[in-house]
Amino acid sequence: MTAFIAAPLASALSYFQAIVLGALQGITELFPISSLGHTVLFPTLFGWNKLVDAQSQKDSFWLALVVMLHVGSALGLLAYYWRDWVQIVRAFFRTLVKRRIEDSNERLAWLIIAASIPAGILALALENPLRTLTAKPEVAAIFLVVNGGLLLAAERFRRRAEVRELAAKEGAKPDGARELNTLEYREAVVIGVAQSSALVAGISRDGVTMGAGLARGLDHSDSARFAFLLATPIILAAGIFKLPDLLGHLGNGIRGQALVACAVAAVTAVITVHFLVGYFKTKTLTPFAIYCLLFGLAMVIYTQS
Repeated sequence: MTAFIAAPLASALSYFQAIVLGALQGITELFPISSLGHTVLFPTLFGWNKLVDAQSQKDSFWLALVVMLHVGSALGLLAYYWRDWVQIVRAFFRTLVKRRIEDSNERLAWLIIAASIPAGILALALENPLRTLTAKPEVAAIFLVVNGGLLLAAERFRRRAEVRELAAKEGAKPDGARELNTLEYREAVVIGVAQSSALVAGISRDGVTMGAGLARGLDHSDSARFAFLLATPIILAAGIFKLPDLLGHLGNGIRGQALVACAVAAVTAVITVHFLVGYFKTKTLTPFAIYCLLFGLAMVIYTQS
């Protein structure tokens, strides 16, 4: 019966739709504007009604497709940061041999691990129910507005005196920001927990992670770098975990489209991260916050009409 239900829904995904969703994923996963929220909202905006129906079905290809889209953006991040990852992985194994941490790459490796553990546990426990419950256009639109508010709050909070004092205490850069390698492990754990809110459609993984980094005295450049590095292993692990769904009956009729969407997301992600690395050297989250507020409000009205 499940296979019977899944088959007609699977035929609703065309290669053109897969390309559009892949490009959308590659942009919105890294821009702090929620890829999941946009993936939920754009089929409604484009009138792709069969895709919208698939979003709310438990036994459909939707979640497997979403994970493949995310894997594409993670592969793009991996391609862009491959030199960093080589250094981080080598540093991790050095610490196992030496049983101590001595340089910034070794500390960064363990900060990523500390942040990934709570994010991974929460994802395993909550991914399916949260993504199913919030994969509705009206809900995603509301949380997109919430995401805009969170980004504005992060920008406002980073200017508070206690944040500047924290940065000064931990060893500030010339611009007054805190160095990434001065983060404590408990702070990384909190950032990892915050990242898990991206399981809700409309909340941006990178936006929340950047906001948490800014609140701990990091600048936009280091907050973005940590967010991008932290997202990569979590998303790739989710892809491995969801691979049986794509290879099973839920993937019938969409495997080719999912691979195309994954490839498009990867290429688009490389272009996007290249742009954002330069952007966050001098600019803030505020434009993305305004976009989320305006587009989210517009979609709230649209979905209620």
